[in-house]
Amino acid sequence: MLRSQNSATTGNAPPFKRVKDYLLDELSRGTWLPGQLMPSESQLMQRFSVSRMTVNRALRELQAEGLVDRVQGVGTFAAALHRVASTLSIHDLQEEIEARGHRHSARVHLRRAEPAPAALAEQLGLATGSLLFHTILVHLENGHPLQCEDRYVNPLAAPHYLEQDFERITPTRYLFQHTALRRAQYSLEAARATAEEAQLLGIEPDAPCLIMVRRTMSHQHVITLARLVHPGHRYQLSGDFQP
Repeated sequence: MLRSQNSATTGNAPPFKRVKDYLLDELSRGTWLPGQLMPSESQLMQRFSVSRMTVNRALRELQAEGLVDRVQGVGTFAAALHRVASTLSIHDLQEEIEARGHRHSARVHLRRAEPAPAALAEQLGLATGSLLFHTILVHLENGHPLQCEDRYVNPLAAPHYLEQDFERITPTRYLFQHTALRRAQYSLEAARATAEEAQLLGIEPDAPCLIMVRRTMSHQHVITLARLVHPGHRYQLSGDFQP
C-alpha cells in the first residue's frame, strides 16, 4: 500500500518530504492513471514554494521505489501498475514462469457472471444477489499444472473483465493494467485442495498444497477476491532479505 505521512507530521517534514508525501497520497487515490503525465517540476516548485533541487529529490526517490517513470525533456509519469504492485509482493504468475525461461499456458474452466451470495457480497462490497464475475483457470508451466486460480471480480472495478481472452492475458496482468491498485490483503496456508481443485491440477486428493487467498482494493472499490492453489511438490515460495 502506498503510504504518506498524516498532516500532523508532514507540517514539520523537510521540504522534499512534503512534496513526496503529496505525490504518494495522490498516487494512492488513483489521481493519475498508469502512464499518465503528472505535474511538472515547475508546477510542484510553485505549489510548494521550493527549489527545483527539492522537487528533483522527491521525484528521484519515487522513481527509485518504482512508483513513477521520468523521461528527460518530457516529464514524470505514473508507473505501470505491475511495477507498483511488485512493491506489495503481488506478481503475475506468467512473468514468474517466463523469467525462469519456461513456457506459460492457461486453461479456462469457468467464465461467467453470477449472483453474489451474502458472504461473497460482503467481501466484495456488493449487495447480496448483485452480479459478480467468476473465473476459474489452471496455469501451466511447460505443460504441467502449477496453479488453480478461482477468482471473483467486482464488475464496478473491472466492467470488461469477462470479455478478455485469459489464455492470452492472465487475470492478474489484466487487472494490473485496468484498475488502480491501492491495497492488498492475503493469507497463506498449507492445506489440501478441494476435490475439484485436485482434479483440475491432476494431483491426489490428499496431496499437500500451498493456498493463498488474496483480496485487492482500489481507492473506491474492492477489486477482486482470489483463491490460488499450488501443488506443494511443484511450487516453492522463496525470497531474499537483506538487513
